Amino acid sequence: MRTRNPLIVAAAAGTLLLAGCASGGSEAESSGSASEGGAMAQECLPVPGDALTVLADDLMLQNADNLIPAVNADAATPELLAGLDAVSAVLTTDDLIQLNKAVDIDRQTSKEAATQYVADNSIESPEQGSGSVVIGAANFSENITVAEIYSAVLASAGFDTEVRTIGSRETYLPALEKGDIQVVPEYAATVTEFLNVDQNGADAAAVASGDVDATVAALEPLAETAGLVFGAPAAAQDQNAFAVTQAFADEYGVTSLTELAETCGTISLGGPPECPERPFCQIGLEEEYGLEVSQFSSLDPGGPLTKAALRQGEVMVGLVFSSDGELG
Repeated sequence: MRTRNPLIVAAAAGTLLLAGCASGGSEAESSGSASEGGAMAQECLPVPGDALTVLADDLMLQNADNLIPAVNADAATPELLAGLDAVSAVLTTDDLIQLNKAVDIDRQTSKEAATQYVADNSIESPEQGSGSVVIGAANFSENITVAEIYSAVLASAGFDTEVRTIGSRETYLPALEKGDIQVVPEYAATVTEFLNVDQNGADAAAVASGDVDATVAALEPLAETAGLVFGAPAAAQDQNAFAVTQAFADEYGVTSLTELAETCGTISLGGPPECPERPFCQIGLEEEYGLEVSQFSSLDPGGPLTKAALRQGEVMVGLVFSSDGELG
């Protein structure tokens, strides 16, 4: 299971079918519900469909978990950072979705998917280097694939590279700090808060936010204390996100959470059991976007129960991972 996200914890619960949900496409009806801005919103119903799409988090409810290379400070030569930054300059969230699809659904190996990605995008380091570089990875396929991308680009720049799957952040960050490994693909907001709590205590005020530049600025002094250097963040993000079916997005003309609030106002929501008490889930949707959650279905953290409930029209909105290989 992925461990970088502060909201997602292990959960398993039965699907609650929503009373009154249509099993086919729905016609928008007039409703007495009002959005935060005071405009009357339609009564929206779930629309079943196979394709899922993420609604843009335009008010930055979620913290900026952009992929970012973490490097042991003693190994952080300009040549090494140049190769890692060449990857960050190209990698997008859509790329992550396709890479995850290749590995998790189409059953390619992470190395195969990474090699093809580097070739397709002609990623080359602007600097040549030398020496051995061990690239650590967390124990889930996306992180391993990005580690393999780093490896391929650095190898073509003259480094002798090895990818080593290590495990959780609690295991690989100490190894990185000690220099047992030299590079790890990280996630900006989550590693920022991990180091913040580690250095300043469990009650430390959060310093990460939805602004990636501000988050990286807050990360830099924490990284220096830990003996780490971080490269440039990629546009690619893997963080909590809210999905609907593409059929729902098309029927109601919504592409963002703000548009969802303005158009529908009231929603049914599926996600992990702790969602109603978490600021990055139901509380955030209600307080930041002015949405009203009329019914919550306790499902799983971005997993098959949530995605099945969306596709079958049992919930209107579901919490997923933004780089899930099943997203369109």
